Amino acid sequence: MRALLSHRLAGLAAIAAITVLLPPFFPSLYYYRVGALVFIFALAAVGLNLLMGFAGQVSLGHAGFLGIGGYAVAIAPTYLGLPSWTCIFGGALLSGLVAFLVGRPILRLKGHYLAVATLGFGVLVAIVLTNEAVWTGGPDGMSVPQLTLFTWRVRGSDTWYWIAAASFLLGATLALNLVDSPTGRALKAIHDSEVASSVLGVDVARQKLAIFVVSAVYASVAGSYLALFNGHITPDISGFLRSIELVAMVVLGGMGSVAGSLVGAAVLVVLPQILTALHDYEHMVLGLILMGFMIFLRQGIMPSLIAVVAGRRT
Repeated sequence: MRALLSHRLAGLAAIAAITVLLPPFFPSLYYYRVGALVFIFALAAVGLNLLMGFAGQVSLGHAGFLGIGGYAVAIAPTYLGLPSWTCIFGGALLSGLVAFLVGRPILRLKGHYLAVATLGFGVLVAIVLTNEAVWTGGPDGMSVPQLTLFTWRVRGSDTWYWIAAASFLLGATLALNLVDSPTGRALKAIHDSEVASSVLGVDVARQKLAIFVVSAVYASVAGSYLALFNGHITPDISGFLRSIELVAMVVLGGMGSVAGSLVGAAVLVVLPQILTALHDYEHMVLGLILMGFMIFLRQGIMPSLIAVVAGRRT
């Protein structure tokens, strides 16, 4: 156990080192922006990975919590005059409450029934954000006030790069601690067999609901960061395609791998930027690359690479 813990801490230290060493090689602020987006989406993917990779519960509507967090930092400062930094916590609290209320009935479902139920939740959130135009600006969205900490206004892609990176590292550390706790072991047991877990004394319903709430909080914070970073938000943040993108990040990087969440986010954020030079063939090539990853790295990028390295050492 100690060896596993030290290995994971070494992985986080490596990510932190890469985060610090990369900026001197950035030729422009555009690269800071891409890096910030990678860390923001990776934070949401970590939370979803806890739900899917460790607990084995599928969610196709997780972008709904992105929308709740994003609009919390847009609506509350604009109409209520609240500080943006408090709205991040308020959005996380609201997302956790919504996840608790929604999760109690839908987490009783399994397999594709659960997937469709979570999909319905995401669609519902997107419809509400679109139709409540008085508060949300409708399909055109609304502007988001800058994040202000006392007298300091957070602005610039370089500043958001460091904020997003630090938040991801904190979120990844908390996720690893959760995985190594008795709760984490209970989640792994639920992933393998809910029946066997209940026989062994695990409160399956309680554990699934708890991790659903935790994953919602991760997504909400990421949504708040995304809205504050862009300075504008639309209901597309909670759309179906965004939910599928989050699931793809988890599966591509590796289910059950916290570092894999970062890798999956990096692939799906950076690759489209690189492939823009192909113009009309961009999406076709992106699809072929993703198919290649899943065909040859079936467990996800990180678990497959780790298995290859371990096999060579053996």
